[in-house]
Amino acid sequence: MTWNGQDRRSSQLYGDNIPMIEFNIAGRSVGPMHPPLVIAEVGINHEGDLGKALEMVHAAHQAGAEIVKFQCHITDKEMIPTDMKPGDISDESLWDIIKRCELTAIEELEVQALCNKLGIIYLSTPFSREAADRLQEMNVPAFKIGSGECNNLPLIEHICGFGKPMIISTGMNDLKSIRATVEIVRKYQIPYALTHCTSMYPTPYKDVRLGGITDLASNFPDAVVGLSDHSLDIYTCLGAVALGASILEKHFTISRDWPGPDTGISIEPEELANLVKGSEAVWLASGGNKSVLDAEKPVIEFAYASVVAIAPIKKGEILSLANIWVKRPGTGPIHARDFNNCLGKIARLDLNVHAQLSPGDFK
Repeated sequence: MTWNGQDRRSSQLYGDNIPMIEFNIAGRSVGPMHPPLVIAEVGINHEGDLGKALEMVHAAHQAGAEIVKFQCHITDKEMIPTDMKPGDISDESLWDIIKRCELTAIEELEVQALCNKLGIIYLSTPFSREAADRLQEMNVPAFKIGSGECNNLPLIEHICGFGKPMIISTGMNDLKSIRATVEIVRKYQIPYALTHCTSMYPTPYKDVRLGGITDLASNFPDAVVGLSDHSLDIYTCLGAVALGASILEKHFTISRDWPGPDTGISIEPEELANLVKGSEAVWLASGGNKSVLDAEKPVIEFAYASVVAIAPIKKGEILSLANIWVKRPGTGPIHARDFNNCLGKIARLDLNVHAQLSPGDFK
């Protein structure tokens, strides 16, 4: 982890007393001083079809995402047999969904190989100790922890043993719960990020609660913060960047018409491309302060107004609304903001119409 102290962007986004931190995933620096890292989460939208999984890697890469993320499921290692259904998401049992959407270890290696070939970073979320071990054997550069595993402390500690950066989603967890996880991560000195998340599918705008991002930043000042979003478009992600989010994660599919557990809340390639482009634009526009830039100063000459004579003025005449006003350009010695200081003064000399007044023209 690299501390940059009271950096300009850090202090403007988070406050003067919070130092900035960043870490590295496969050569990509992540933190407030870098453009937001956009994660296209395929998850299990491929429905266990390797061809679809590979197609989505190509689509995510073409859209400009730097990371494509999958989910590593070994069903009988992560859950017991159950008929439980995943809420309103599907009428199919959770066991059947996960089992159907598994990729084998060999298939996951094939997906990773394509990512390496294209130059897009491959990540995956493990849902069991065995899945984490598989990903470690694949030499993934970091681990993404899902919201459901945020408070799975035994699994968190197991993954921390690998010594790799962790991105931890925090849906369904409050600050107390998150703090218990962070204590383990800190014990192992693991570089980490916390992504604010609301585990509702989809998430209504009123429940996104972007304030959770600044809440995480102030309570965990050694964490990079971000947003793992389940709303139906990219708007909330763009807003999150202005609040300091350095990581943006959205479910991704080639088409919402495709079958799949999460396709209905996923963004498509064009939206992903807009998210990549828009998030960097908002990041570039964030921070700063209200001052006049040097680049603005040439505009002042034609945009400002100066005090001018609007009627012939004789020496000894009193300056009033009848004979002076403000007009562009702003090249005159007296700008419009000082107009009232001229009223009631006595002209020292004759002035023609359109003459730009200067302090020496009146008593």
